Amino acid sequence: MNIKNLAMWAVIVFLTVGLYNMFKNPQANIRGNNTIIFSEFLKAVDNGEVVKVEIQGNNIKGVLSNGNSFSTYSPNDPNLIEKLSVKGVSISAAPLEDKMPSLFGVLLSWFPMLLLIAVWIFFMRQMQGGKGGAMGFGKSKAKMMNELKGKVTFNDVAGVEEAKEEVEEVVEFLKDPKKFSRLGGKIPRGCLLVGPPGTGKTLLARAIAGEAGVPFFTISGSDFVEMFVGVGASRVRDMFEQGKKHSPCIIFIDEIDAVGRSRGAGLGGGNDEREQTLNQLLVEMDGFDTNEGVIIIAATNRPDVLDPALLRPGRFDRQVVVSNPDIIGREKILKVHIKKIKMAPDVNLRTVARGTPGFSGADLANLVNEAALLAARKNKRIVTLAEFEEAKDKVMMGAERRSMVMTEEEKTLTAYHEAGHAIVTINEDAAYPIHKATIVPRGRALGMVMQLPERDELSQTREQLHAQLAIAMGGRVAEEMIFGEDKVTTGASSDIEQATKRARAMVMRAGLSKELGPVAYGENEEEVFLGRSVARTQNMSEETAKKVDSEIRKIVDKGYERARKVLTEKIDDLHKLAKALLTYETLSGEEIENLINKNIYPSNKEDLKVEDEDKGSALGSMGLKPKIVH
Repeated sequence: MNIKNLAMWAVIVFLTVGLYNMFKNPQANIRGNNTIIFSEFLKAVDNGEVVKVEIQGNNIKGVLSNGNSFSTYSPNDPNLIEKLSVKGVSISAAPLEDKMPSLFGVLLSWFPMLLLIAVWIFFMRQMQGGKGGAMGFGKSKAKMMNELKGKVTFNDVAGVEEAKEEVEEVVEFLKDPKKFSRLGGKIPRGCLLVGPPGTGKTLLARAIAGEAGVPFFTISGSDFVEMFVGVGASRVRDMFEQGKKHSPCIIFIDEIDAVGRSRGAGLGGGNDEREQTLNQLLVEMDGFDTNEGVIIIAATNRPDVLDPALLRPGRFDRQVVVSNPDIIGREKILKVHIKKIKMAPDVNLRTVARGTPGFSGADLANLVNEAALLAARKNKRIVTLAEFEEAKDKVMMGAERRSMVMTEEEKTLTAYHEAGHAIVTINEDAAYPIHKATIVPRGRALGMVMQLPERDELSQTREQLHAQLAIAMGGRVAEEMIFGEDKVTTGASSDIEQATKRARAMVMRAGLSKELGPVAYGENEEEVFLGRSVARTQNMSEETAKKVDSEIRKIVDKGYERARKVLTEKIDDLHKLAKALLTYETLSGEEIENLINKNIYPSNKEDLKVEDEDKGSALGSMGLKPKIVH
């Protein structure tokens, strides 16, 4: 296609240059080397040098006495014939020739119009991209996948075992239909893959194509809808006609919500292009004319907006949920992606999987790629655990901002803030173990304490939720205890926001408030207003709303008091950990445990040891005295 485009533009440029050269001096085609001006012609007549002339309109050709021929252009001179006769010049006259234009002349005169038509066809083909020329708008854009190029099988898909089992039945039916039909079973018409973005829906569809060994067509939902009414419906018909010719086959429609949204939900009535396309798709999937052997597999992350007629049995008979993987699935996905990189033996993929809860398959692929890029940037030949840890922090929190200018007072405050989180975490029995603590700025955060769950948890107990609230308040409490209320900063704003959201969910959705009981209060919906998510509560009286706010405040205050109690009792540990973070910026969970519980300092960190009775040595270098606010 690129060669054709270049050739077409080359022809256009060549013809344009040729026409410019042809028309820039139109008299050059009329006059030759023997052309003379009219005044010279009159002078030659007066001198008797002209022997013969031939007059055709205003053009004069003749022969001089020396045998040379000439030509000139004559104005309307009524005395010219008389002058020539007096001088005895032989005169011949002829009318203007009314010749038929040559083929070149016709093409030349029609060239601007032909050029305009050619350019219009070219751009229409670029806009439509359809087959069969510029008017092939109604042709399907479905592409048949080549099995030999980039073939994907179920071995390349991990972490979605239940979804694989669901679609494996479709593959087995295509391979051996009699196995199911002998018991009266029918092949499902459609299979809808539902799940969050990045969970591997498209990858799973490609694996179906690689395993089935049947023709596989792929198309996007947005490829059906065009600016012309009826084009989408025509493309749906053409797509199913192609499927019938290659039956049995699979047609994969990615992002089907672009064309399958509920009808009548917006403006435009029932005659707009998208709804006509959806109507045709519904008829083709389960209408009077059934399409045997054509299986539709579609993917979407918005099943709630799809039309109910699209989801009924007979159309999309089976819905396969492709959710985010659990810890075992994440480990399997990491094993798939590390096949292409050289990994050090110290990398424990189970540890990496534990530290990435909620990651999708695409997130994990990005994590492995970032680790490989970091290792290459450091001129390493293998990817070590350090690169995986750094890549994980970069994906979750953003890149390090070591160039960020921070004063010593800000660094110290950040160190005590993060140490407060860590000390409360260690002393809460229901908290997850600490993975690491750092005061290196990343993204918008000046530091962080990362916890590492032992396993994926589907639910949380009341004890765990209260522990998380106390941990969230640990940073603010540490700032108040060490620097005083007047020196407290806005650094705990995100902690307070998360604690408030957790407490609100405990009261309104989980029924964990003893005062209000196990009742769901209102519809806690999220609305987007000016780019921000705003909570909107419905069906709640003013009195109930006051009780809800009061209970939320009680739960948050309880977490605040638990954090204050822990940090008051463990003030020595708070100083010790803050001093370590100020010196080495990042400490692992094991180093923190050894430092706090066993007073064992990491290797090459013996200089951090301080006397137990010197409670304020961590601030001594700055001339600050710790302030404990009761």
